[in-house]
Amino acid sequence: MSANDLPQDVSSARSGDAPSPGQQTKTSAAHESAFLKACRREPVPHTPVWFMRQAGRSLPEYLKVREGIAMLDSCMMPELVTEITLQPVRRHKVDAAIYFSDIVVPLKAIGIDLDIKPGVGPVISDPIRTRADLARLRDLTPDDVHYVTEAIGMLTAELGATPLIGFAGAPFTLASYLVEGGPSRNHERTKAMMYGEPELWAELLDRLAEITGAFLKVQIEAGASAVQLFDSWVGALAPADYRRSVLPASAKVFDAVAPYGVPRIHFGVGTGELLGLMGEAGADVVGVDWRVPMDEGARRVGPGKALQGNLDPAVLFAPTKTVEAKAREVLDAAAGLEGHVFNLGHGVMPTTDPDALTRLVEYVHTQTAR
Repeated sequence: MSANDLPQDVSSARSGDAPSPGQQTKTSAAHESAFLKACRREPVPHTPVWFMRQAGRSLPEYLKVREGIAMLDSCMMPELVTEITLQPVRRHKVDAAIYFSDIVVPLKAIGIDLDIKPGVGPVISDPIRTRADLARLRDLTPDDVHYVTEAIGMLTAELGATPLIGFAGAPFTLASYLVEGGPSRNHERTKAMMYGEPELWAELLDRLAEITGAFLKVQIEAGASAVQLFDSWVGALAPADYRRSVLPASAKVFDAVAPYGVPRIHFGVGTGELLGLMGEAGADVVGVDWRVPMDEGARRVGPGKALQGNLDPAVLFAPTKTVEAKAREVLDAAAGLEGHVFNLGHGVMPTTDPDALTRLVEYVHTQTAR
């Protein structure tokens, strides 16, 4: 795909100067946006809305531009990334864009032999199982992901006052893919290493924390206004195991980007029992999935954090009145929070009607207008 295949406003965008650490949220045009205000627990004109996996998945325009292009290849094409990231902002009028990529991109960038197989997910050809294997996890440099810097420059030029969220996979989830060799239902090998070889496990997560922190820094320095750490599989752990074997690495990632002053969001699936610990790891905003009401989520997380969530993605397949009623329940449960970003409790499902998302954004904006 060439620039000529994309909308003129995308192909003509150019990268701007990178912000300095600690200055991003203060100098960016997005600083006064409803999304960033909610993340900072400041008064907002309306409850901001964005959706995980909004870039792609359900949009026909996404399927059209991705046709014939492998997932990992698409993540390395700045003009295509720009177009896909902008599509839900144009269509749904969401309050933030999220950078189109995949959590395994930094692993691919440092030379890990992997592929994203349709209908399966990331598959690692040579899993990490021994201490000698750790040598393959070298440091990530900005040059390894130059296409990310280029794409974010294009995006921030187009988005203006709409914030861009950068993201990365958390150390535990990346480790699970690397150790298992791909997606796993029970994480047998992952837990076997965590329980049986705790020193090797700690070294693995520490290396992944370094790589993840570096990847988020690249995105922030290129212009991302916030970052989200996805720990998709960490809900498989008990709180004591999370505190001992995962929290230090996640905290290292959040500490790495703390000097930039951008909001840091932490999200996992099935993490109701871990919400307080996830906030303790250093997040400014904690994502809550649909299993825990927002007010209960706030109680578990504790004061001093904004919350994000948490409509069940499956609700979007119900009639509009039902969607609105369930969204109202989320808003009512979040009414007493210092900061609330409306989102789904997980990502947009591929067969979701895009119009249902557009109507939901409008409903939340209208219902919460101050």
